[in-house]
Amino acid sequence: MSDRLAVLLQYLLPKKALTAFAGWCAASRATGWTRRVIPWFIRRYGVNMAEAANPDPASYASFNEFFTRPLRPGVRPLADADWVCPVDGAISQFGPIEKDQIFQAKGHHYSTRALVGGDAALAALFQDGHFATIYLSPKDYHRIHMPCDARLTRMIYVPGDLFSVNPTTARGVPGLFARNERVVCVFDTARGPFVQVLVGATIVGSMATAWHGVVNPPRLPDVREWRYDDAPVHLKQGDEMGRFLLGSTVVLLWPKDTLRFNPAWAPSGPVRMGEAMGQALA
Repeated sequence: MSDRLAVLLQYLLPKKALTAFAGWCAASRATGWTRRVIPWFIRRYGVNMAEAANPDPASYASFNEFFTRPLRPGVRPLADADWVCPVDGAISQFGPIEKDQIFQAKGHHYSTRALVGGDAALAALFQDGHFATIYLSPKDYHRIHMPCDARLTRMIYVPGDLFSVNPTTARGVPGLFARNERVVCVFDTARGPFVQVLVGATIVGSMATAWHGVVNPPRLPDVREWRYDDAPVHLKQGDEMGRFLLGSTVVLLWPKDTLRFNPAWAPSGPVRMGEAMGQALA
């Protein structure tokens, strides 16, 4: 299938209906479908079950339980770095934010304000800052971790579309990561604020955070915000902060003069949770 046709289908398919059905299937417990689809999925995508805390595919009661499987202790050691990679996946893009514009793919940018749900004051913190976008493919480990020690200050649910977030769609759909449904997590650190955005996609049944549980569904029509000033949530580097029930993308934002990226990083390169992502500039 050509890239153009693949993108066109993204506009034509009933993405929300497909996502709701996939979420229902993935949550079904102890069914014949579950027992068949998990081994097929492992073979189809080359999932490395040797890294899983529970390597037996037949023991998972639902596809969601399999998909969000924890890893064995020690298989993702944390690098000696100020910022570590929060997920397994592939680097979509990373680098400087040009004023308020984030690079998506050749010919496509989107604004920090659009990404965070329209909050101009929040977006202004990242003017001329830095960003990283990491894509989680179906074979990847789908829990999301903390890149550094931080205190959660806000969580913002932003409704939106459910386009696929694979590289083909990123090249073909303008403003993809700022138009899909997403959960914006705002943190404060000893070096200032940063944002970690969980971006939804087609057949991503739900997104969850460690402090809140499942954020969606329901898929709300309006932006919704939670503040944590009176109930602080403190997380350490490497702590689990969320998970996708089916895969998607994480986007991180930092203010200007905050970090220097790992010089080994390159677009399309594979990354693993816990590897060095960057060092602080101050």
